Amino acid sequence: MEYYDYTTIEKKWQTHWYENKLFKTQKGQLKEKYYVLDMFPYPSAHGLHVGHIEGYTATDIVSRFKRMQGFNVLHPMGWDAFGLPAEQYALSTGKDPRSFTYQNIENFKRQIIESGKGIDWDREIATADPGYFKWTQWIFKKLHEHGLAVLKDIEVNWCEGLGTVLANDEIELVDGKMVSERGHYPVVKKAMRQWVLRITAYADRLLEDLEKLDWPEHLKEMQRNWIGKSVGTMMTFEVDESNESFEVFTTRPDTIYGATYCVLAPEHPLVLDITSEDELDEVKSYIEKTKQKSDMDRTVDKSKTGVFTGAYAINPLNHRKVPIWVADYVLPHYGTGAVMAVPAHDERDFEFAQKHGLDIIEVVKGEGEKAFVGDGIHYNSGIIDGLMNEEAKRKINDYLEKTGQGYRHSTYKIRDWVFSRQRYWGEPFPIVFDEQGGIHTLDDEDLPLELPKLKNMRPSGTGESPLANAHDWLHVDYKGIKGRRETNTMPQLAGSSWYFIAYILKNKLELIPLDSPDAKKELDAWLPVDLYIGGTEHAVGHLLYARFWTKFLYDIGLVSVEEPFTKLFNQGMILGSDHSKMSKSRGNVVNPDDVFKSHGADALRLYEMFMGPLESEKPWSTESLNGSKKFLDRVWRMFEFPIENKDVEALMTSYHQTVKKVTEDFEKLAFNTAISQMMIFVNDVYKQKKIGKKQARDFLKMLNPVCPHITEELNQRYLSQNEELLYSEWPSYDETYLVSDEVEMVVQINGKVRGKFQTRTGLDRNELETIARDNENVKRHLEGKTVHKVIVIKDKLINIVVKG
Repeated sequence: MEYYDYTTIEKKWQTHWYENKLFKTQKGQLKEKYYVLDMFPYPSAHGLHVGHIEGYTATDIVSRFKRMQGFNVLHPMGWDAFGLPAEQYALSTGKDPRSFTYQNIENFKRQIIESGKGIDWDREIATADPGYFKWTQWIFKKLHEHGLAVLKDIEVNWCEGLGTVLANDEIELVDGKMVSERGHYPVVKKAMRQWVLRITAYADRLLEDLEKLDWPEHLKEMQRNWIGKSVGTMMTFEVDESNESFEVFTTRPDTIYGATYCVLAPEHPLVLDITSEDELDEVKSYIEKTKQKSDMDRTVDKSKTGVFTGAYAINPLNHRKVPIWVADYVLPHYGTGAVMAVPAHDERDFEFAQKHGLDIIEVVKGEGEKAFVGDGIHYNSGIIDGLMNEEAKRKINDYLEKTGQGYRHSTYKIRDWVFSRQRYWGEPFPIVFDEQGGIHTLDDEDLPLELPKLKNMRPSGTGESPLANAHDWLHVDYKGIKGRRETNTMPQLAGSSWYFIAYILKNKLELIPLDSPDAKKELDAWLPVDLYIGGTEHAVGHLLYARFWTKFLYDIGLVSVEEPFTKLFNQGMILGSDHSKMSKSRGNVVNPDDVFKSHGADALRLYEMFMGPLESEKPWSTESLNGSKKFLDRVWRMFEFPIENKDVEALMTSYHQTVKKVTEDFEKLAFNTAISQMMIFVNDVYKQKKIGKKQARDFLKMLNPVCPHITEELNQRYLSQNEELLYSEWPSYDETYLVSDEVEMVVQINGKVRGKFQTRTGLDRNELETIARDNENVKRHLEGKTVHKVIVIKDKLINIVVKG
C-alpha cells in the first residue's frame, strides 16, 4: 500500500471541489433547508490564524453532515472588507486601500480552500464591492425615510494635534487625561454633527425577543445588560428663582423625601444658564477638565469630584430647596443627564455627600449601614409613611401623575448608534446637503455612490474625513441642487449588519435587488440562519446591530423573520502553547499555512476538533497535533486489511455504537467525543484485522466531515466507489446491536488487576467466580492465601479479597 501522501491528495480534492463547484447550493430543491454561517473575517495582512480554522472547521463539519442527512445546505463565505487597518496602511505607504484589501482577500480565500472548507463560492461577497454597498446605502436611505437615521450633535474624541477624530481604541490615558496613541497629543471631547441610527426605538423588542433565541445564556445576558432597561419614574424639579426646570429619572421615587441635592452632568444644557456669577469660573473650568476624561474613567473614578453651581432646585414633594451640583460621575446620555441624590439610600450619593459635606436624611428604616438600599418601612416621608418600598413607589407615582409633576417611565443604557466615521475607507453616505443645510438623499438609480480615488488620504484637519480633500467629488450640482456631499463614511459594522441576507441574494454575477419580489421569495426560503458560529467579542456590536437591521427590514416588509440567527454558538479561543493569547509580540502565533505543509489540513482539522469541547479555551500542542497525524496514518493503513463483501459480525456492536454516538455528537457540536468514538472503532478493526465493505464506507462517511480529503481518497482508491462521500447518505444504526452480549470482566486481588476475560453478559456470581479462579495468573496470586470474600460487580469486575 502506498504511504499517505497528504500534500498531493489534499491538493487533488481541493482542486476537484473548487473547479466543479461541488458545494454550490441547489436551487428549487424540495429538501429541507439548512443555513450555516461563519462570522466573516476582516481580510488583514496577516492572513488566517488557527483560531479562524477552528470555527470554520466546525461549521464545515455541520454543513457536510447536514448535506449527507438530506438537507439543502447553504454555506457561504465573504469579507468584511472596509475598515481602519487598510486606511492606516494607505496612510503609511501611500498605496490604495482597495488594492491592498483585495490582495488580502485572495490570500484568505486561498487559505480557506486549502483548509478543505466546502464553500459555495458563487455567493462570495465583499462589503467594499460597489454592487454590495449599493444596498447598504439603500438600507440607510430607508432608515432615513423612516426617521431612524438622523443628524445629531454627538461628542467625539477630537485630537487637534492630528487634526482628526479618534476611536476609543486609538486613545490612551496618561495621568488621567486622554492622549492619542500615536504621538501622545491631547484629546478632548467635542460635539460634532454626526449621523446616528435610532436603535433605541427598538430597545424593548431587542430585549424581549432574546427569549426566543437558542443562544448561550451568558451572551444573551451581555445584550440585556448593554440594553440596560431600568423601570422607574421621570419627575420634574423646578429651579428656584428661575423659570427653568429639569427632569430626573429614578428607579427609587419612594426615596424622594430623602433627596438632599441634585447633580447635573457637565454637558447638561442648563448648567451655564443656572450657574451663579460667583461660581461660573469654577464650573467652566470643571467642564473643560471633564472633556479630557473618557466615559469609562468618569464611571470608575472613586474621587467623586464636583462643583456647586450656586443654584437650588425645589423638591416636588416636600418643596425643600436642595443645592444643584455639577459632577462628572453623571453621564449626559444615561437617563436625562440629571439625578436627584438620596445619600442615605444610594452608595454613590452617600460617598459624594460625605466628601462635600451635604445633608444625609434617612427615609427608609435600615440596619445601620452607610447607605441602606434594601426594602424597609418609610418614615420622614409624608404621604408614604409606614409603607414598604413597592407600595410606596406606586403611591408616589400615582401622586406625581395626578399633579403633573412626573410619570412612570423606562430608560435604557443603550445609546443610539453613532453611524459616522471621519474616515475615507468606508461606505459613502448617499446624501447631498444644499446651501441652506437641507438634506437630500440620492435617487435609487444613482446608487452606488462610490469613493473618489484620493492621492492625499491625510485627515482634513477640520474634523472631517479625507473626503473633504476631494473637491471635484465633494461639490456637486445634483438635479438642480447646488450642494456638498457628506464627508463622513459609514462604520465597518454597516456592511456586517446584513451580509447574511446578501449571501442569499447573490448569484455568480450580482445581487438580486433587495426590494424585488424575487428577493422576498429567496429570503423567505432561507431565513433565518439555522446555525451561526463565532466568538463572544461581537456580542454587543455586530450581533446587536444585525438584529436591529433585521427587525427594521421586517417592519418594511422585506423579510419575514424578526430574528436573523436561530442558534448561535461561541467557539473557545485557541491559546498559544504558553497558555496565553496568541500574539506576534509573544511569538506564540501558529500559522495554518505552516501546518498544512508539515501535517496536512485534515490533521489540523482533526486536531482542533479533538482538543476539547468546542466552546472551551484550549492551549496549542504540537505533540497532540502529531498524534492526530498518526491517527490518520493509522486510518490509511487500516485499508490494508481484507475488505469483505459482508459485514464483519464481530464489529457490528462497535459499528452501530459508533454511528449512534457520532450522529448524536455532531448534532450537539460535541466533535471531540465523536472523534474519540471513531478512534475506538478503528482500534476494534485493528483487533479483527478485517472489515466489511459497507462498514468501511460508512466509517469514511462519519470521518469525512472532519477529514474530507483522506476519506474521499480512500473511498475512491480502495473501495472503488464512484459516488463521492460528499453527497452520500448518512449511515443509520440498528438499536438491536447497541447492547453487547459479550463483556470484558476484570479480575482484581485486593484491588490490583491480575486478569481479564471475555464472557457473555448475565452470568451469575458463582459462574463468574469459577471462571476467574481458573485464570492462570489469578491462580498464581492466590497460592498460599485465604480468600476472605469475593466482590462481584455485574458485567464489570470481580475483586477477590485475600489474607495471608
